[in-house]
Amino acid sequence: MVDTAYQILFTAALCVLGVLALLGLIRAILGPLTTDRIVAVNMMSTIVIVMIGILALMLHEGYLADVGLIYAMISFLSVVVLCKVFMGVHNENKEKQAQEEGEKHA
Repeated sequence: MVDTAYQILFTAALCVLGVLALLGLIRAILGPLTTDRIVAVNMMSTIVIVMIGILALMLHEGYLADVGLIYAMISFLSVVVLCKVFMGVHNENKEKQAQEEGEKHA
């Protein structure tokens, strides 16, 4: 009885998280700003980590927790790299605009 209730709860949670992941994917594709896209990718990775944790509980497979931890580390590094690249591009664009404005005034 309790096992059935947990299975229903886990399945419902996975369905809700799946819908949220799809909405995050839409934001990552359509997001008007690069920062929106980075936040959406970070949100999707967090949702996937939670889904892996739920599956570990649901299937009674301990190795899935290890997979979730490794995925969390890779996700963290990817977001850091994306932010670093975005900041580099943003700073280059700022410098170009400053040079163009300096040439206009000269």
